[in-house]
Amino acid sequence: MREFIVEADGGSRGNPGPAGYGSVVRDAATGETLVERAEFIGTATNNVAEYRGLLAGLSAARELDPAARVHVRMDSKLVVEQMSGRWKIRHPDMRPLAMRAAAVLPAGQVTYEWIPRERNKHADRLANEAMDAGGRGERWDASRSAAERDAHGATVPGPPGPAGDEPAAAAASPSDGARAGADARAARNVAAAPPDLGAPTTFVLLRHGETPLTPLKRFSGSGGDDPVLSDVGRRQAELVAAALAARGTVQAVVSSPLARCRETAGTVAARLGLEVSVDEGLRETDFGAWEGLTFGEVREKYPDDMNAWLTDPEATPSGGGESFAAVARRVAATRDALLATHPGRTVLLVSHVTPVKTLVRLALGAPPEALFRMELSAASLSAVAYFADGNASLRLLNETSHLR
Repeated sequence: MREFIVEADGGSRGNPGPAGYGSVVRDAATGETLVERAEFIGTATNNVAEYRGLLAGLSAARELDPAARVHVRMDSKLVVEQMSGRWKIRHPDMRPLAMRAAAVLPAGQVTYEWIPRERNKHADRLANEAMDAGGRGERWDASRSAAERDAHGATVPGPPGPAGDEPAAAAASPSDGARAGADARAARNVAAAPPDLGAPTTFVLLRHGETPLTPLKRFSGSGGDDPVLSDVGRRQAELVAAALAARGTVQAVVSSPLARCRETAGTVAARLGLEVSVDEGLRETDFGAWEGLTFGEVREKYPDDMNAWLTDPEATPSGGGESFAAVARRVAATRDALLATHPGRTVLLVSHVTPVKTLVRLALGAPPEALFRMELSAASLSAVAYFADGNASLRLLNETSHLR
């Protein structure tokens, strides 16, 4: 039975920021480099990039020999411990990546080892070259980079030394180097094509139509009187239903339990011929004692609580309301559950200002204060696509053309 060593690394300049990964597959017996893979993946966290490197390395090993034993070596303690089953996977962005990695090869064929960063130089170099090229706006190609290095007599990866360092190759003339580079690429089966992530799961995010409180700009959360739609709000629901019916892409409808959302969702679902399911996680924030008050009234009555609420995500509204951090945890858990239930589908989520903005913020990896920098009109549409590697893409924000 063949045995491979997979060395993988990933990095993010900003965390989240411009990110890339590098992976190397070696023959365990000879130390020969068989495959190099790398990619600039756009904006992501260090952990996402590390997992993407692991996925690329495991996939390359499977392509070489699906029956081979694979020993993974990484300098990410988090990934090694999670994939070894010793640490729980708590972050929602990591779970789908870990599941995909675990599914590449049977568990009995793969083992994991943590190594210091200085012993992971090959994969680290590939990841940094990918990030450098991405910063220049170039699509990085591992095979091209290998050829250029070989053609100029640069270091050619070889069997690792005792500390994991790679011996330098002898200098070669440009013509000899170019031929050697072509031979090396053929031998290594170098590839940098992005993985086939399949169809994303798309959440179309609809804020409910107007209620009598909406034009008055009063706090209206899950702890108030649960108002229904106004005449204007019902007309808005009909207009958005017509727009979504014309698009013909929505496959399921999920609503907040509050009356204004269920009424909006019911109008849309009837037009689409779908049923409405209700999810408690999509409800609006509980604004405590602020329910029904305007911003100015809250500022006058509860100035200290308002200042804290605007600057600290863990601060709660007066009277035991819900903090932005608590809403984010609830919404993230709801998002993960819905992604697991509707893989690859387009789902309409009918919700409120804070949950919709929170889904957008989490997709962008933006800080909590970003909530105050988004406009979200009544009956507006936004959309986020979620991919199998844990990344998300904001496709639409506060679209209201259907109301005009």
